[in-house]
Amino acid sequence: MGGGGSTRRVTFEADENENITVVKGVRLSDSVIDRMKESSSPGGRQPRGPGAVNDEELKKRIAEELALERARRDSEAQKRRLKQEQMYVRDDFGKLLERERISSNEHLTRAILRERAAAEEERQKAQRFARQLEEKDRELKKHDAYYKEQLARLEERSAQFYKVTTEQYQKAADEVSARFK
Repeated sequence: MGGGGSTRRVTFEADENENITVVKGVRLSDSVIDRMKESSSPGGRQPRGPGAVNDEELKKRIAEELALERARRDSEAQKRRLKQEQMYVRDDFGKLLERERISSNEHLTRAILRERAAAEEERQKAQRFARQLEEKDRELKKHDAYYKEQLARLEERSAQFYKVTTEQYQKAADEVSARFK
């Protein structure tokens, strides 16, 4: 910005009154012209006399005013570019945030679905194990009833066998006692 030299040619000419310089090839804003008028008014610098306007001083003042005006335009252009870049960055940042939000939502949704599937699988496993446990419990109860029944039969047979054996023993003892008496 302003680092390169200008290739624009500016020419200065004095008009017929010798106190006004005409600058050709340069456009001046109203504010520059007003400032130039103020600096040459009686409240500002005092002219040395009629026709004593120094061309070099006037050229210097015009060049300064032109440089100020150019710097102001450059500054405004730079501000506009900065605002455009800020808007571009904001838009890009907003788009990036939106993509990140969508991505995280998708990731979260996938994670939730995986968790739900895992929870459903665990629930089904638990139900299957509960059914297997109930079946085993029924089977154990059947076995328990069967073995109790078998035990009762064995006890009954044992009691009958004991009774028969006792009777036979008693009978044999009575016979032996009757023979040896």
